[in-house]
Formats: sequence, structure tokens, C-alpha cells
Amino acid sequence: MAETVAAGAAPSDGVKQPRSVRVVLLALMIAMMLAMLDNMIIGTAMPTIVGELGGLEHLSWVVTAYTLATAASTPVWGKVGDMYGRKGSFITSIVIFLIGSALSGMAQDMGQLIAFRAVQGLGAGGLMVGVMAIIGDLIPPRERGKYQGMMAAVMALAMIGGPLVGGTITDNWGWRWAFYINLPLGVIALAAIGVVLHLPRKRSQAGIDYLGVALLTVGITAIVLVTTWGGTEYAWTSTRIMELTALGVASLVGFVLWQTRAAEPVVPLHIFRSRNFTLMSVIGFIVGFVMFGATLFLPLYQQSVQGASATNSGLLLLPMLGAMLVTSMVAGRVTTNTGRYKIFPVVGSVLLVVGLYLLSTMDTGTSRLTSGVFMAVVGLGMGCLMQITMLVAQNSVELKDMGVASSTTTLFRTLGSSFGVAVMGALFNHRVQDVMAERAGALGSKVTEQSAQLDAASLAKLPEAAREAYQHAVSSGTHGAFLLGAVVAVLSLAAAVFVKEVPLKGAGPRREEAPVAAPETV
Repeated sequence: MAETVAAGAAPSDGVKQPRSVRVVLLALMIAMMLAMLDNMIIGTAMPTIVGELGGLEHLSWVVTAYTLATAASTPVWGKVGDMYGRKGSFITSIVIFLIGSALSGMAQDMGQLIAFRAVQGLGAGGLMVGVMAIIGDLIPPRERGKYQGMMAAVMALAMIGGPLVGGTITDNWGWRWAFYINLPLGVIALAAIGVVLHLPRKRSQAGIDYLGVALLTVGITAIVLVTTWGGTEYAWTSTRIMELTALGVASLVGFVLWQTRAAEPVVPLHIFRSRNFTLMSVIGFIVGFVMFGATLFLPLYQQSVQGASATNSGLLLLPMLGAMLVTSMVAGRVTTNTGRYKIFPVVGSVLLVVGLYLLSTMDTGTSRLTSGVFMAVVGLGMGCLMQITMLVAQNSVELKDMGVASSTTTLFRTLGSSFGVAVMGALFNHRVQDVMAERAGALGSKVTEQSAQLDAASLAKLPEAAREAYQHAVSSGTHGAFLLGAVVAVLSLAAAVFVKEVPLKGAGPRREEAPVAAPETV
């Protein structure tokens, strides 16, 4: 008879995992890879896509549509999994993602591609939440650290390998295969999940909170559009941005008020009574703010100031991503072996503050070795924080709320990344334009009037004086962006200090003095 795995099937520490559990975990890692890798691959293929489909003026929507759909659907997927069963909702999200991938690969114009990317994003929201929630169902918290460390390693590998894979696929097979490559991987994950994973079936008597879903979707959409368009498509003080801000705030306030009355709320507010859950949401937001800002501005600095090629600038992020990978694995193992975890948010936040401050000191004379060391410090900090936030958040709620806990934590990280890119980007752009005007006069202002971020071809065409001025401007811009990141990371440290170390529930080395604890509340 085929070996299957059910919820709570994780054995105690020191006992070999059943083959079925390892198969499920492999399928979950493939699903995580699909969600993380997609945007990284597409970014590299975008110039080729625009060359064939046209629609350059709508280019940003290829990414924005995906991001919006992912962020808006994330909390809904978590709640649906809690109400109707994790396996069915996860399989549905994979199928939607694969349909979106196939349609995107067949797109004939930019409008179709944007619409199909939104379909992809709807599925991707369920992939991220489903992976974390299923791990939460299968693996006791005491054992969960090492597996979530493996998921962090997958995320780091996706960030490293995405641009390389995207470039290779586009050059050799064409840009459509950047989408089609998802299909065989997704089918493998579907087969493994469908055959091997068996979770208890659920059937909630309450209906879906459609008003809550609508209010939350409008609120998240408005906020993401504000952070995406502000300072680029529209001025921060423009009527459009003000209208979106008002709409977003009104929708989210209405959502919170409605959640106190809904029979089956999308995000039950009682989960925020747990001090640890609330603190992990704050830390997750800050990790998203810092991580995506760093991965955006470091390659720009390396290409503009240090003279790295686009491919090499991705490889030069290895010190940060490699340190993050190793530390995530170590943190997970230590948490599993000792049951203690508070040290990681505290130390991780300290390393994040120090690393970002060091990055803010980089100038036009900083060597690649020095910047690599600075990046490694940031990577060590992120590795301590990435999956511990999810682990502690899940340990702070009851099993019935595992999905909404996972989706809410993921949503805060997603929103943090949107705010990080927007705020750090606005500061960077403002500083670059000021320094260019100071050092290169009218020519400098003209060079950066369209965008403060120049590609390698545009940079090579500049006169020597203007190119040197731009290098100083980028150095000054990254200084401001990373200094802001260091200040924001101080908030993460403040939150980490107040984390209460509640013993992790479940398996692990037994200690008489450390009984299983119920979720703590304030």
C-alpha cells in the first residue's frame, strides 16, 4: 500500500522522516521556487518581451499586475485553507498559477500578458501561504525551524539563480519559455501533493466573508498602487496619489471595523491579541522593507559605480544571499535542538542595523571585497529573521488559525517590500537628481529628468564628466537609502526585545521543566 502522510505525522527528533514526508517537502519546495523564481526570471526577459510585443509604456504593469494579485489574494487563500481544507486550496492555487503561466506564454500583446500575469499572481498568493501553512500542519513547531530554514534557502537560491536562468532561457529558447518552464515543475508538485499528502478534510458551515474580502482587496490594491506609482508615474502630492491614499485608508479602516462583526472574518482580529504574533508581523514588515530595497539598489550601485555587468551584479549579491542561506539553516537547526529562538530576532536585528549602516558608508572608492563583506553582514541578519518570524507567528496561534497566521505574516512582508522599494526609491531618486544638478549642471538635470536609474548602455554614452558625476550621485543616493534602512531596522530590534520566548509546541528533546505551552496572549 502506498505510504501517505497525514497532519501531525512528524516524528520526534532523532527519528528518520518517513519517505512520504520528504516527498511532500520536496513538492512544497518546488512550489515555493515557482512563486519566488517567476519575477526574477521575467525581469531578465522583459527587454525581449517588449521588443516582440511592444507596449513599452505599459511595461511596469507586467510586474505590478502580478504583485497586486499576489498581495490581494494572500489573506483570502489563508482563510479558505482554514475553512475548507489546506490540500484542496493549495492544489487549486497551483492549478491557477499554471494556467496563468501557460496563458502568459501564449500572450499576443502586452494587454493580454498583463491580464494573464494577474491570473498567475492570484495563484502565487496561494503558493506562498499554502507552503507555510502545510508545514505548520505537518511539522510540530519544535521541529519546524529546520524545514523553514530549508524554505529560506530556496528563496535565496531563487534570488541568485533567477536572473541567470531567465537570461539563459530567453537567449536559447525564447521569452515564452520563461513562463512555460513553470509547467513541468508545477505538474511534478501537483502529482506529489495529490498522491502523498493527506490532511483532514474540513467543511465550514459559515460562508466566505465577501464584504471583508472586497474591502481588504481594495485597500491592499490602493496601497500597492500608491507605493508603485508615487514619485514615478505621479508626484507624491498629485491628486491621483491622494485619492488612492484616501481610498486605501478608508477601505482598511472599514475592513477592520467589519472584521469585529463578521461571522467568519477573513483576518480574525483575535490573533493580534498575541504579543508575539503582532511583533512578528512588525518584524516581517521591516524584513520585507529592507530586503527588497537592498536587492534593488545594490545591483544598481555595482553596475553604475563599480562597473559590474548586469549578470555579474547578480552574482556579486552572493555574499548577502549566501550568508542568508547558511544562517537560516543554522538558526532552524539550533531552534529545533534547543527550543529557544528569541536570540535570533535580537541578533538578526542588530546585524541588520550594523550591515545597513556599513552599506550606507560606501562611496565611489569602495572595493568589491569591502562591499561584499558589508553585504554578508546584512545577509547574516536577514537569515536570522526570515523564517523565525513565520515560526514564532505560527506558534502563537491555535491550529485552526494556522492559515490566516501564515497569510497575514506573508502579507505584512509583501507590504513591507512595496513600501521599502517606494520610500527608499523616492529618497534615492531625489538625491541622485540633486547631486547631478550640483556636479553636472543643466546636463546633469537633463540626463536624469526621465529616470534616476540609467542602464549600462545609457551610462556608456555619457561624457566622462557626466559619467563621473552620475557615479557620485548613485553613491550618494545609495547612502541615503541604506541609512534610512538602518533607521527602520532599529524598529525591528525594538520589537525583538519585547518577544516573549514561549516554549515551542510539539516534538523535540524532552525536558521536564519545559512543558508544552498554550499560545500566549497579552
